Amino acid sequence: MFDALKVKNECVEWIRDFFEKNGKGCNAVVGISGGKDSSIVAALCVEALGRDRVIGVLMPCGEQSDIDMAKLLVTHLGIKHYIVNIKDAVDGVKNSIPFELSEQSRVNLPPRIRMSVLYAVSQSHNGRVANTCNLSEDWVGYSTRYGDSVGDFSPCSNITVAEMKEIGALLGLPDVLINKVPSDGLCGKTDEDNLGFTYAVLDRYIRTGEIDDEKVKERIDYLHRINQFKLEIMPSFKPEI
Repeated sequence: MFDALKVKNECVEWIRDFFEKNGKGCNAVVGISGGKDSSIVAALCVEALGRDRVIGVLMPCGEQSDIDMAKLLVTHLGIKHYIVNIKDAVDGVKNSIPFELSEQSRVNLPPRIRMSVLYAVSQSHNGRVANTCNLSEDWVGYSTRYGDSVGDFSPCSNITVAEMKEIGALLGLPDVLINKVPSDGLCGKTDEDNLGFTYAVLDRYIRTGEIDDEKVKERIDYLHRINQFKLEIMPSFKPEI
């Protein structure tokens, strides 16, 4: 049985310990999308460090239909925030490359530019960048390498989507943020549309090994296998000297 209160409290202590060892007095810099994961990570950082040491960064790419959700979160938490529209940067890169980008390249370009923005903010504000991925997403590689898959510390990468929602409720976040239908914010589809299965099915499989649909199991296993490299340290050649 998942004990949300115990895990939430332990995570808060873990964040405090990380900053004590890896950036005493530094600020947590969190990319705010308006979804549950960035909302929960920001709220955990506020509880761990205090709102004065948490900086939210909203990064629409042109018009963002749910930007009001991101604004609701920073207002609810009372944290300092910046809005950085990345459209010109994205368009500038696209227009500078002398060939037609693949569809996947176009989809992954904005999150990589967002991570560059987060580190620019972090380095200018004595910060450490929070990774906002959860275990369910990481399990099937649902993140962009060198985009939202990275950061300086990762509070929730071992917590499933269902567990995240329980923690979000304990943190007192507005229900509309916790239970907002997750989407990639990139191609207009929900996470579950892109994955081909629900998070409920995935979370059950991760925690218990149980699954009812063999084809879905095969897809999850396949995605888990081919995306393992995203979570591993970059391979490096070691010469014999």
